[in-house]
Amino acid sequence: MRSRPGELAVRRHFMRGHDMSRAWCGRVAADDERGLWLWFATGSAFRDIGAVDGRPFREVPFDEWGRTERAMRELRWTGDVLMLHPPGAAYSVWFFFRGADNGFDGWYVNLERPGARWATDTLTGIDTVDYDLDVVVAPDRTWRWKDEDEFLAHLAVPDVYWCDDEQAGGGADLQRQFAYVGSSAWRERRDDDAARRDEDGQALQPSDAIH
Repeated sequence: MRSRPGELAVRRHFMRGHDMSRAWCGRVAADDERGLWLWFATGSAFRDIGAVDGRPFREVPFDEWGRTERAMRELRWTGDVLMLHPPGAAYSVWFFFRGADNGFDGWYVNLERPGARWATDTLTGIDTVDYDLDVVVAPDRTWRWKDEDEFLAHLAVPDVYWCDDEQAGGGADLQRQFAYVGSSAWRERRDDDAARRDEDGQALQPSDAIH
């Protein structure tokens, strides 16, 4: 069964040992043949793992991460983003909107384990394991790899790293998604959902669903 537009949605990242490392709280924009589209507005509830002493994940040397006491940090998401999760794909495609005019700011291809979807009567969720390597695509469609150094550093500590077999991405399927970002279809999803906030116009507030 497909999710309903406007339904509460949660995207969660997990590490080795089933530790949740990130969670976004937003809304379903659409659920169609291309996949699950989720909208996360600036100011929405966001959780990110870090050290108990307050250091964000990236400020903890990775060879110390396995013995570091951790806690989820309660944050607010910055940058309106529409995320597309193609069925069975080892990536998601993020469409970013920023600035005073909320203009389109580019794409982000997040390489990840194919998402596991779940649902309750009132909530849609998707869980994944985030890979390090990602692709950043500018509005003019030039692109670059992201986080190569972090990827290599993590591979050096295999007992802690949460990815048993880093994947490069979706091959030909990923190329089709690059072609799709040049079309206008995704803009319709964003325009339909841009007003799907609380009735008073505010971004989605924290929910027990992300804990």
